[in-house]
Amino acid sequence: MSSARRLYERFRQLIHEGAKFGIIGIIGVVIYNLVNNALLSIGPLKAATIAVIVTTVISYVANRYWSFRHRERTSVPRETVMFFVLNGFGLLIQWAAVGITYYGLDLHGRLPNNIASNVGIVLGTLFRFWSYRKWVWAAPAPAAEDHEELEPVLASASGGARPAQDEHATPH
Repeated sequence: MSSARRLYERFRQLIHEGAKFGIIGIIGVVIYNLVNNALLSIGPLKAATIAVIVTTVISYVANRYWSFRHRERTSVPRETVMFFVLNGFGLLIQWAAVGITYYGLDLHGRLPNNIASNVGIVLGTLFRFWSYRKWVWAAPAPAAEDHEELEPVLASASGGARPAQDEHATPH
């Protein structure tokens, strides 16, 4: 097996979750920017807050039922609360970027606001991805030791499949 294939196999779950999370994130950024720009007249932090709330609701549903659907479940109320609390921390990261740009650097207007918002989104997204995997949707429980692990589908293609052995058979 090539080293690239082994590396992929080792990080397959992270790659797949990250890709799905990224697709949802890109859609969320588009929705966020549309809502944020439409509401910018009420103030940059208020607009950012409303845009994050709208985006959070959409991303919760998409992540729960697509990105992390294979992970362990607790309860919908617990997951929802954790998701929104962690998104609150992501919002604080985003507020910092917007607030520093608007109030600290005194840069006003759509372009500086959009740049600051999107920098905040990137930083907040890194935090969100890590925190969702850690606290909202737990990793699937490992198989019990007395159960056989399923061979990966590609094991037979790489010649790694092992023949079944009868544990009660006597050696010849």
